[in-house]
Amino acid sequence: MKASTLLLFISLNLLFIPSVIAQDREEENSQNQDIYLLIEQYNQARENKDTNLLETILTDDIDQLVSSGEWRRGIETSIQGMLRSSNCNPGERTITIEKIRFLTPNVAIVDTKYEIKLDSNQVRNLWSTFIVVQQEGNWKIAAIRNMSPVQR
Repeated sequence: MKASTLLLFISLNLLFIPSVIAQDREEENSQNQDIYLLIEQYNQARENKDTNLLETILTDDIDQLVSSGEWRRGIETSIQGMLRSSNCNPGERTITIEKIRFLTPNVAIVDTKYEIKLDSNQVRNLWSTFIVVQQEGNWKIAAIRNMSPVQR
């Protein structure tokens, strides 16, 4: 290969790299926004005890490990447990995303702070990790892990 042809080949490749990187960033930003919306919908569904919304944002095989140590497996068991928990722990729920890490373009781990301001004005602080997956173009929650931070 001639030096001029090689130089042209390298130059053209360098021109296209920024556009490929920009497209990847735009797609990731769009996915991040969709995941933020998903977690907000989850929070709204819990606040409003909206089983229809929960059914659309949870996978059929969701599993949930709550801070009490109870495992909830499957969508029906999980929704029943969520409603039971909301009834037993009434209060304002706030979920704040701390970090989103993509394992693949269609699977992400979402780490959050989860606070429940109880009717007594006491605040219950938890950590929650959501495993979210993209199914048929929509992000859904496949797993939830709730943890109580250790007080030192």
